[in-house]
This record gives sequence, structure tokens and C-alpha cells, in this order.
Amino acid sequence: MWTWMWAVVASGAVLFPGLFLALRSSLRRVFSRWSDADVVLVSERLVSSVHALMATAAGVVVVTSCWNDVINARHRLATDFVVYYGVPYMTYDLFAMYLSHFHRFRVKGHEEYKVHSLQTLQSFVRREFLLVLHHIALLTVLLPVTLFFRKDQGDFFIGCLFLTEVSTPFVSLGKILIQLNLQEGWVHKANGGLVLLTFFLCRIALFPFMYWTYGRHYGLAPHRVPAHLPLATNLGSACILAPQLYWFILLCRKGYRLYRRSLAPPPTAPPTPPAAKDQ
Repeated sequence: MWTWMWAVVASGAVLFPGLFLALRSSLRRVFSRWSDADVVLVSERLVSSVHALMATAAGVVVVTSCWNDVINARHRLATDFVVYYGVPYMTYDLFAMYLSHFHRFRVKGHEEYKVHSLQTLQSFVRREFLLVLHHIALLTVLLPVTLFFRKDQGDFFIGCLFLTEVSTPFVSLGKILIQLNLQEGWVHKANGGLVLLTFFLCRIALFPFMYWTYGRHYGLAPHRVPAHLPLATNLGSACILAPQLYWFILLCRKGYRLYRRSLAPPPTAPPTPPAAKDQ
């Protein structure tokens, strides 16, 4: 049994870095004019989409299986996916995000980005602090809670957290289109609407939904649920929700700017001066 478990762990640890390296190599050959920043960003975003689709599928299975008893119903994917694929992916993604950051600023000509250094790592952490904190919190908080502190309860809610990844493929597609200077097309605009919709439903509205399902199980009105839960649970939910609200506000501002820009009339060329008359 232990051999099987370690084999599955290894498959998660090998899958995402291996897919990233394969995509990076393939894209560099197919799109020879792309910069290193283009290749790394697109590879990172595609791997993120693969993980998101896997997490979404696992979430749907767990949520539908545990719907009739959201507290005590069990499904092995609730823990297996976190251990075998969630943890390896979050660890890999920290490195992939740093690599994307490094090549992006290297292409822009920043002198300090000629080689990897402590300075480039610190710059990455400063610029992407919330994302780095998000990944570290999942590794140091979600993993122990999932494995040791749930008392074999709440698989349904772990499945709900998997569903927060629904918006990731759309976010990834948007970043790829911007990187390739395709942000003016209808695909980017339609994708922007899907980003806002899926992000709101699966990263913000999901939390009131989980509180409602908990209250339904115990016959509680929704406004009474927080008082019925341990303080640590409410604080944990607030800590997960807070950055999602911040990112959603940023997405809304970006979408509004794009909308305003689409309504602006195209710039008109200055009038051509009349030709000088012959003297």
C-alpha cells in the first residue's frame, strides 16, 4: 500500500513540472519568434489550466457525492487530491510563477535580471506577495486541516474549495491573450465576461453557499451559522475570502477600463496640410 501511495505522490510531483518543461520546449520550437517570457508565461498558464480542470472535476465528484450529508459523508478524493496533486502543484507553481516573473523583467531589459539571485527572488515576492502568501497558506494551513484536524468530517466543503479553480482557465486565457497582444479581439472581451462570472460565483458566492448548506444541515437560519461555527473556522473562511474580494475588485476595474476604451472613438488622423502653391 505504501508503495502505491508514494507512486501516486510521485505522479503528481512529476506531472506538473514535466508538463511545464514539455510545453516550454514545444512552444519554443513551434513559435520560434516568441521571447522567453512568452514561452514561460504560456506554458505556466496552460499547466495551471490543466490543474484547474483536474481540481474542478474532483470538486464536482466530491460535492455531488456528499450533498445529502455535508458534514459526515466521505469521499476519498477530498484528501487524495490535496495530497497527491494539490500539494505538488502549489509547490511547482511557486517556482513557475517566479520563473515567469524573472523572464518577463529580463526581456524588459532590467540589468539585475541577467542571472537568478536573491535580489530577483525578493523582487518576485514583493510584486506577487498576495499570490505567494496564498500558495504558502494552502500548503501550511489547508493541508494540515484536510489531513489531521477535520475529524473525518466536511469532505463536502473540501470539494467546494476545489471548485474555486473553475475560473482559472479563463484567467489564464486572458493573460495569454494579453501577452500575445490579442486583447482587442472579441475572444478577449468574451473571456473577460466569463472571468468575472466564474470568479464571482466560484470564489466569492461559494462562501455564502457553504454557510447556507451548513445551516441547512443543522436547521439553522443563514445569519445564525457563523455563531454556530468555531471562531477558527470563521477566521479561516475570512482569510481565504479576503484576497478573492481584492482580486475581484481588480478584475472589475480592469474590465471597466476595457469597456470604456471600447466605447472611445478611434483616434482621427490630423488633417493633411494643403500642398504649397507654385510660386
